[in-house]
Amino acid sequence: QVQLVESGGGLVQAGGSLRLSCAASGRTFSSYAMGWFRQAPGKEREFVAAISWSGGSTYYADSVKGRFTISRDNAKNTVYLQMNSLKPEDTAVYYCAAASRAYYHSGQYDYWGQGTQVTVSS
Repeated sequence: QVQLVESGGGLVQAGGSLRLSCAASGRTFSSYAMGWFRQAPGKEREFVAAISWSGGSTYYADSVKGRFTISRDNAKNTVYLQMNSLKPEDTAVYYCAAASRAYYHSGQYDYWGQGTQVTVSS
C-alpha cells in the first residue's frame, strides 16, 4: 500500500509558476513510477507527466511539454511537478499517482492522492 499526499497548489496569475509536491509513504517509493494527472470541471482526467522509478525517463503531454518538469527525490519519497508559464487552461485539480511503470493511462495507476487545486487567472 502506498499513501500519496499532494501539496503546493494555489492561485496564480497567467505566466506565473507553481511547484507541486507529492509525498509518499508506505511501501518502497523508489520501486514505483509516478505520474501527474489533472481534471478540470466537466472534463475527464488527463495525463500530464510521468517519471520512471529511477527518474531516468520522463514523459509529458503535448500541452505541457516545455513548460512543466517532473522530477523525483527517492531519498525524500517525493515527486515534484514544476509548472512554469502557466495558462488559464491549466486550471484543474492535480493528482499524483503511482504505478509499476510510467503509463499514460490513468487506469493503469494503482494508488492516487487526494488532489490539489491549481487555479490560473487571466
